[in-house]
Amino acid sequence: MVETAIAKPALLSFADARRVVEEYATTLTATEPELMLLLDGLGLVLAEELRADRDFPPFPRSTRDGFAVSAADTAKIPSRLRCVAEIKAGASAEDSVITLKPGEAAEIMTGAPVPAGADAVVMVEYTKRRADVVTVERSVKPGENVVAAGSEARQGAVMVARGTRITHSTVAIAAAVGRAEIAAYRRPRVAILATGDEVVDINFPPGPNEIRNSNSYSLAAQVYAAGGEPMILPVAADDADDLALLIGKGLAADLLLITGGVSMGKHDLVEQVLASLGARFRFTGVSIQPGKPVVFGEAVLRGETTPFFGLPGNPVSTMVTFQLFAQPVLDALSGAKPQPLPFAQAALKAPIQTRTGLTRFLPGHLGGTHERPEVELVRWLGSGDLMAVSQANCYIVVPPEREHFAAGEAVTVLLF
Repeated sequence: MVETAIAKPALLSFADARRVVEEYATTLTATEPELMLLLDGLGLVLAEELRADRDFPPFPRSTRDGFAVSAADTAKIPSRLRCVAEIKAGASAEDSVITLKPGEAAEIMTGAPVPAGADAVVMVEYTKRRADVVTVERSVKPGENVVAAGSEARQGAVMVARGTRITHSTVAIAAAVGRAEIAAYRRPRVAILATGDEVVDINFPPGPNEIRNSNSYSLAAQVYAAGGEPMILPVAADDADDLALLIGKGLAADLLLITGGVSMGKHDLVEQVLASLGARFRFTGVSIQPGKPVVFGEAVLRGETTPFFGLPGNPVSTMVTFQLFAQPVLDALSGAKPQPLPFAQAALKAPIQTRTGLTRFLPGHLGGTHERPEVELVRWLGSGDLMAVSQANCYIVVPPEREHFAAGEAVTVLLF
């Protein structure tokens, strides 16, 4: 294969690279919608609106066990009211169609319809009942402990918008409006290509200087969790022709992720092969650690344009750069708007000393309490240390101008 010169864009800052990816994501078209069983859509993106099939709630609903009353009857405490009915959740229309008169109350259960003539519910713990007489020991205001009919949603109103990632709460709303099937965008097909003569399939014993292909499987797990369909390709050798063949297969997917072969070594051929295939590079390096050599662009194969990422081959670099840069593109292909990165603040348990110049994402463990979250650096031996990242639940984000953080100082963390 003839070597192809690569016009490399300048090394970008983390913020600029993230902005390039997010802007690119807005130009992408989502995959095709599919009709599926409700639970099969969990984790995918809704391709339709979910609308209320009736008012929610369909009746004024009690939020407490107690007594339905007219608030005016409780203005003076204690007040004694005559209990004329009992209304339970799911009561028949005959049992619930009553009208309270002044001086009357109805025993009512949580979730039951509040009868006409009542505008509030007194919680049972503030009442005493003897036979049909209820003594109210605490006054209530109109609307207290009552959810008005239609206050959550009116019939026909959009309850969940198209483009929403389907979670347990989305499933609950779909079930509440009687939807056993929903339309969701299909999972984007994401080809995953690991490269390197030293990498062997996990089904084979590695030689003395070989490593098993963990990157393809960690990426597949991240892809699936993000709503994609991972397609693991055979490991590509450090050979331009072999790489070109497998990259060509990967470009038939909706997104191609390549791991390894993007650094500055003699046998790092990924960018050269991509350039020979006419790829357009949007960046070929970002000022971060780990993951500085990350590559992003697009290539055209048989008239179809496919975005690709070249992710560094060290395991932690692969995981970090997927979350930072590949996820927004996968979100867009899935039919969702790219989501902001999940940053939070926590106090350092111990000081951190590093060097300036790069935005660093260091494996950390977030703990403490809800009142004082704390984070500590997980001992790690660099971006090839799988043990470290397996013991972490976040990354501590160190900005490029900082080289020291004191114990107790607030730092930004990126949640997994």
